[in-house]
Amino acid sequence: MDTHDMDLSRAVWRTSSRSNNGGNCVETATNLPGVVVVRDSKNPGPMLRLTPQQWRHLVARVKGHHF
Repeated sequence: MDTHDMDLSRAVWRTSSRSNNGGNCVETATNLPGVVVVRDSKNPGPMLRLTPQQWRHLVARVKGHHF
C-alpha cells in the first residue's frame, strides 16, 4: 500500500524542530500504527511512507552525518 491508499485523516503532523521559519519544513506523522509518514510542509501532496525501523535508521544516519 502506498500513501495514496492510506487513510491519513487521523495523522497528527509534527514539524521538525530543525526546520527554519522560512517554510522549508519537514513534517512527520508517527501516530499511525506501523508506519511513519514524511512530507514537505510547503508541498504536502507527495509523501514518503516508512516503517518505524526504517525511520529510526534514517534519523540515525542523518544525525551521524552519513549523507
